[in-house]
Amino acid sequence: MSDGMVVGLDIGGTSTRATVVSLAGERLGAGQSGGGNPTSHGADRAAEQLRLALAGALAGLDPGLVRAGTIGLAGAGRLLADPAGRAAFDRTWHEVGLRCRYDILGDALVAYASGTAEPDGTILIAGTGAIAAEVRDMALDRVADGHGWLLGDAGSGFWLGREAVRRALADLDRHLPPGPLSTLVLTELLGSAEVAARPRDTVDTLVQTVTRRPPVELAALAPLVIRADRDGDPAAAAILAEAARLVAANVDRIRPTDARTPIVLGGGLLTGDTPLADAVRPALAARWPDAPVYGAGDGALGAAWLAARTLPELTDPAELHRRLLGRLDS
Repeated sequence: MSDGMVVGLDIGGTSTRATVVSLAGERLGAGQSGGGNPTSHGADRAAEQLRLALAGALAGLDPGLVRAGTIGLAGAGRLLADPAGRAAFDRTWHEVGLRCRYDILGDALVAYASGTAEPDGTILIAGTGAIAAEVRDMALDRVADGHGWLLGDAGSGFWLGREAVRRALADLDRHLPPGPLSTLVLTELLGSAEVAARPRDTVDTLVQTVTRRPPVELAALAPLVIRADRDGDPAAAAILAEAARLVAANVDRIRPTDARTPIVLGGGLLTGDTPLADAVRPALAARWPDAPVYGAGDGALGAAWLAARTLPELTDPAELHRRLLGRLDS
């Protein structure tokens, strides 16, 4: 393999991460900046965060040696369809000294690539949103959900936060003392779990507090559901059980019943030791007993690997994947 370099970026609503690696699997540079998703922040802000992350990753390196790049972000199709947004990214790419081509791919594909080198499989993500997709020859094929907070994202962090507030409202409507989860929600949103003498007054205040904020901010309440579940609250446990059912159902919509290809779990709610992951993994194993289930890895490294995979001199993509992300699957 040559001494050439590739760059990968994982762009989200809260952070932008860039990494530069060699085709021999060496990690050469890394940079991080604020949220850079153009859908959330606009093209100009997104391009500036792209520049900051790239500048950090390329510090001390020759950008002219970078052979290819991949940018992974949610809503990639919207950016590709927006000439002004794509032009802003192109300008930034050249301003930092990069002259190679780069691809813009959906975050679901990048998450899948961070978990396995197998060209075919399934990615299931539950974070702020929720989506499942079939991957064929390292490209997205059939997709389930990912419809956004208003129309879908069932079982996501947003969904958990909304259900937590709905539970608190139901307790108040019934004039019941707030349960453990409702107490956490009221304290977080209103500063106190104390209910007014007329419970409807607390209902109105809670509704107004939530509706005055951007809807996606409900996702910030998802950790409260997990905390209440770990403290033994049956209401929180029921919400998480339903979330697991909904998330697993997304896979059922798009994955063949006899598939043996890998399933990669991504997003904060399914990565690591989380109650949602603990519920989803057995459900997937029961449905597809012969399929390995992996956790997604570093998204920026996954994007860099996808960039390297496009170069003809990379003769062993699976070995590079193992060196970068620690797993050899093919």
